[in-house]
Amino acid sequence: MRAALILLAIAGAAQAAPRLPREAFDVIPPSERVTGPRGDMRVVQSACRTGPTSWARRRIVDVAAQEWAFFGFQTADATVVETRALPDGIVPEALNPDLAQPRQGRTFLRLGRWESERGADATIAGYWSATPDGPDILRRQNRAWEDGEGEVNWIEPWSAAFVSWVMCEAGLGDMGQFQRDIAHRTYIDQAIRARDGQAPEAAYAAHDIGETEVEPGDLLCNARGSEAYRTIADRRPDMGEFAPTHCDIVVRVDAEAGRIAIIGGNVVNGVTLTLLPATREGSGPLRPLIEADIIGGRRLFAHLKLRADPVEPNALDHSPTVRALSG
Repeated sequence: MRAALILLAIAGAAQAAPRLPREAFDVIPPSERVTGPRGDMRVVQSACRTGPTSWARRRIVDVAAQEWAFFGFQTADATVVETRALPDGIVPEALNPDLAQPRQGRTFLRLGRWESERGADATIAGYWSATPDGPDILRRQNRAWEDGEGEVNWIEPWSAAFVSWVMCEAGLGDMGQFQRDIAHRTYIDQAIRARDGQAPEAAYAAHDIGETEVEPGDLLCNARGSEAYRTIADRRPDMGEFAPTHCDIVVRVDAEAGRIAIIGGNVVNGVTLTLLPATREGSGPLRPLIEADIIGGRRLFAHLKLRADPVEPNALDHSPTVRALSG
């Protein structure tokens, strides 16, 4: 309960927070990896930190938390369960049987800084710098800024670039550990190969949802589209091919409240923390509710497990950013 109140207080009251000074938290801001104004922005730093995978779990959470703060603590509560009241005399089965069924909703506790704000330009460009194709993305974005009228948002989704930059700053800078890319499917496929014994140096191994315990520093991935994946076995025949996917970083697990907090980029045009409902079946691991559990649930199909010792479930609460906020 205390943790839920902390998140509500942060989301409801805090403004976008400047990043901590380097002496308090040693992270190179993404904005310092690029230079130049809109229309002439370019990468000046593409190198990443490297270290053992065993050191990365806490730092992944801490780096993601700082970016959440920079974007204004934007938070979405997906633990809300909605029911639809139908007028008297209306029989749901005559329309759609799902109409009267409970469904997962989403409530915004706070809306923060968005990608369209000019103060976010260099930050998002810095996320791209951690990917091999980042310079090309910036060249295309520069042309869009030069040719466009008024505000021009990013022409490419940057959620995978955000995850890649977090891993870059967290110490998983070796591509053998984490295959940074502009598309989530690249590192998802690497984790599947790791699960199959084909990528022994990979930091993550892929599991189905509910197969193993979710911990801070892990990744939860969903697929999109009418024929989207529901298990990693569904992805195996398509490995290496295009697939619309998205992954978020787990930052907090609250088994008692049945909640998992994740942070992702390019979620509602910013870096956003989402609260997912979770359940435990018998003595099995706590897992997020998915589309098969409740109407409107996420179509999660892969849990990428970090090959590192666990940290405390409430790791977000102990991050330098949250500690600084709480005084």
